Amino acid sequence: MNTWSAPNPQHTNNKPMEIYLFIDPFCTDCWALSPIIKKLQLEYGDYFILKYVLCGQITSLNNKNKKDLIHSKKTVKNCQTDPFMYTPHLAAISIKAAELQGKRAGIRFIRRLQEMLFMENADITDINVIQQCAKNADLDLDEFIGDIYSQSAAKAFQCDLKITSEMEVSEMPAMVFFNENIEDEGLKITGLYSYDIYVQILTEMLEGYPKPAEMPPLELFLTSNPINATHDLAVIYDQSPQQIERQMKQLQLQQKAQKIHAKNGPFWKYNSSRNQTMP
Repeated sequence: MNTWSAPNPQHTNNKPMEIYLFIDPFCTDCWALSPIIKKLQLEYGDYFILKYVLCGQITSLNNKNKKDLIHSKKTVKNCQTDPFMYTPHLAAISIKAAELQGKRAGIRFIRRLQEMLFMENADITDINVIQQCAKNADLDLDEFIGDIYSQSAAKAFQCDLKITSEMEVSEMPAMVFFNENIEDEGLKITGLYSYDIYVQILTEMLEGYPKPAEMPPLELFLTSNPINATHDLAVIYDQSPQQIERQMKQLQLQQKAQKIHAKNGPFWKYNSSRNQTMP
């Protein structure tokens, strides 16, 4: 952990803190951080604004071999005049395009893209996979495709790279915490830690004990987060994997969930068609 002086953070909605979350969406440690971030938002989301920032080291994407890139190039439509869009950075640009439809839309897209990569072993450099991800995230598809090839998405990505450089972020994942006192330095933490560490940082920077919100019932959480590994749900609900397995198997018997075995391990998919959603 170390402190960092940064430009004045913009606080809205009367939330006393702002957190910059620097991620490579295709890094396994960043993926492992996802359930911790979800739990932090559920319990302490009233106290902070979360801003996702893409780092400049999209390691997993840059390790794609030439055959994969040639295959991806063949699948890309409507971008014959833009060689940049044949590169693995298409996935990164698509994230910024999704964010143009709003913060929540961007978060839904990032999470779904990570699910497709880590759970379903999909090729997230393929424009067809990216379009399917946008559909799953309930984005306006025509607007999304147009934004991918726009200057707005490219500039947003460049802005993220600039922030990453200015805050000297070189390891993933990384988080920088700012409180509402603009004279105080931010606190930067890199790496993956237990949930309690992040709560401790919030408590110290808020100079008191923030009151956690009540966790939603499991089924209510699943309506907005339908795809999860058992371990992730165990982290979010502070239960053992065995307890989560029993609850999910009950939902499976009710035909509300199914267990899917994938290359990177099994995961649960919630199938209820009810319109109940989390606020």
